[in-house]
Amino acid sequence: MPKKKSFLSLAFTTLLLLALITPGVSAASADQTAKAKPATSAMQSYVDAMQPGWNLGNTLDATGADETSWGNPKVTQELIKKIADQGYKSIRIPVTWDVHIGAAPNYTIEAAYLARVQQVVDWALNEKLYVMINLHHDSWLWISGMEKKHDEVLARYNAAWTQIAAKFKNYPDKLMFESVNEPRFTDGGTTDEAKATQMLTELNKSFHSIVRSSGGKNAERPLVLPSLESSPTQERMDVLYQTITGLKDPNLIATVHYYGFWPFSVNIAGYTKFDADTQNDIIQTFDKVHATFTAKGIPVIVGEYGLLGFDKNTGTIEQGEKLKFFEFLANYLREKRITSMLWDNGQHFGRTTYKWSDPQLFTMMKNSWSTRSATAESDLIYLKKGEEVKDVTVSLNLNGNKLTSLSASGGKLKKGTDYTLNGDKLTLKAAKLKSLTSSGKLGVNAVLTAGFNKGSDWTFNLIVSSTPVLSSTQGTTASFKIPTNFNGDILATMEAVYVSGGNAGPQNWTSYKEFAYTFSPSYNTGEISLQENFFKEANDGEIILKFHFWSGEIVSYKITKSGTTVTGAAQ
Repeated sequence: MPKKKSFLSLAFTTLLLLALITPGVSAASADQTAKAKPATSAMQSYVDAMQPGWNLGNTLDATGADETSWGNPKVTQELIKKIADQGYKSIRIPVTWDVHIGAAPNYTIEAAYLARVQQVVDWALNEKLYVMINLHHDSWLWISGMEKKHDEVLARYNAAWTQIAAKFKNYPDKLMFESVNEPRFTDGGTTDEAKATQMLTELNKSFHSIVRSSGGKNAERPLVLPSLESSPTQERMDVLYQTITGLKDPNLIATVHYYGFWPFSVNIAGYTKFDADTQNDIIQTFDKVHATFTAKGIPVIVGEYGLLGFDKNTGTIEQGEKLKFFEFLANYLREKRITSMLWDNGQHFGRTTYKWSDPQLFTMMKNSWSTRSATAESDLIYLKKGEEVKDVTVSLNLNGNKLTSLSASGGKLKKGTDYTLNGDKLTLKAAKLKSLTSSGKLGVNAVLTAGFNKGSDWTFNLIVSSTPVLSSTQGTTASFKIPTNFNGDILATMEAVYVSGGNAGPQNWTSYKEFAYTFSPSYNTGEISLQENFFKEANDGEIILKFHFWSGEIVSYKITKSGTTVTGAAQ
């Protein structure tokens, strides 16, 4: 995923600007749309049975000599079994064929590599999983040059699918083929949208013809066709709809990808929270997907979903905000009868440990397969060290559920004494908060667990903090680390502006910089690093940084850049 998603940033910047001027969907209309009954077909039932799905990312799709070239271990039968044991019903096995395809005119795929793909497919089918294979990073490695090398690209593409189709023609229909991952045609040309869609349509139709005429069970095998870049924009979905209906084949499935409202997805432009804009992006996107395909009898698979910030690390988005995103998205897709496949390049399910890096996130996702979970406005409750402890009120997003318990350190809190609930307002009483923070230590003093009649629990981190302190330092544009005493607080985002005026650093249409790409906190070592990416697009001179913390504290810091030398001091 880190090696395949960066091209989306510019597109999502454009979408952001459009989203901010597009009226939101009202709750009433969204609810009515969500409850609309989709068309039913045999292929829709097939796609329903695939839910939920999982991606074996950054493995057979790696672009090096073998599947380990991007750092993941070789796939084992045990891994496939373990992922099926988690409750997944389908697996997408992205495959990059590029370095394993021979020279023209035959473009022969290495027998050993084709056999390896077959082995992994067999393991998945043995676990009763639905299986999807495709041409993956081939999309940007060589297919993207189709405008300039039309005949060569088409011949190579056709040869690849001819061989893959022949290899698997007698396989059961639980195996499906996806024509190409995130197709785009931008290599060395000035391709416009019309030309790009024309080339994609040509590839999708050629793929369909090759598979259907290859014999065996390929005559009726489910085939998955993407929009341009697998994007869910209306114009691109309309083209895909025309392609699918024009083929007059009942066993076709549409696919798009979704990584959320881009500013939230990478934590930029101040979008640190799962707010109305982020929620409306889900609603508007999948209302359109549903209306374009599902409601008209064409099933849809979201072949990849997640958050782009996970490319850097899964902590780029604050835990509670991340949980709310996945909870809402999964349930909206379920209401729309759209199957989803989690993108996992190894950052979620351990390839050798077979454990989830974030069990709380997995539990939330798993519950969302069948019901809604309650959440809250935040999972962080801050108390200022040295100040009088007062009652704290938090708004719950009950989502039709009822609070049944509240506990801390295994002990249940008493309703009416330790807390009260008035509708969706949960009030934690001062006496209990004082008791839970009696140690006076900075940082998390207690974890409160709210239990509900169904769905996931919601946890609150009870934190004692004081104003973070940033110290003077010097370094270079390649390595600049600000000594930081976080004092129990957690960094949310950073602003950067020139003293002389204007926003500093990358994405200078906003003063709020991208988390992990331009700056990163390290709580273990007590420092905030400014990444080289930030300085590459920062002018020499004085820059004021404002660090926003989840407690609400804002700390200013001034840096001076002169060539590769950087100095910094607190304000």
